[in-house]
Amino acid sequence: MIVIRPELPEDIAMIHHVVHQAFGQAAEANLVDALRRNGKAKISLVAEDNGRIIGHILFSEVVLEAGENRLIGIGLAPLAVSPERQNEGIGSRLSEEGMKHCREAGYPFAVVLGHPEFYPRFGFVPSSRFGVKSEYDVRDEVFMAMELKEGSLAGFAGIVKYQPEFNEV
Repeated sequence: MIVIRPELPEDIAMIHHVVHQAFGQAAEANLVDALRRNGKAKISLVAEDNGRIIGHILFSEVVLEAGENRLIGIGLAPLAVSPERQNEGIGSRLSEEGMKHCREAGYPFAVVLGHPEFYPRFGFVPSSRFGVKSEYDVRDEVFMAMELKEGSLAGFAGIVKYQPEFNEV
């Protein structure tokens, strides 16, 4: 039975392994480690099946800079599922539970840079609908946003900036 729960210290090595395997490279796993080490991993959940970690999702704060105004939100990155367990709905369960935690934590909005076919099912839309852009040069359809509090992005057209760790790994 798959359980979605907050990460524990004893999960760290297996999370690194799962994220590395899911992306086929170390960059995303190193990002997770750096965010955690620097106290910037705000919400970190695992999918566990019979004591084995098979998936992970991480959220860290982002800043929406709109002229002189700043709004703190949350960014989903990365989401990883062990390759042999992909396409079983585990990523969807992690995303749904993660967004629930983000709402409960009081974040006004969330962003994700990801697959435009996957994330809209959770309420994400192209961020350009809110006048919001990523600090990274990415295609419009892959940078998405969601208001976690209705109307929270009204009047906040601007640029979303991620934690510095995203540029360091």
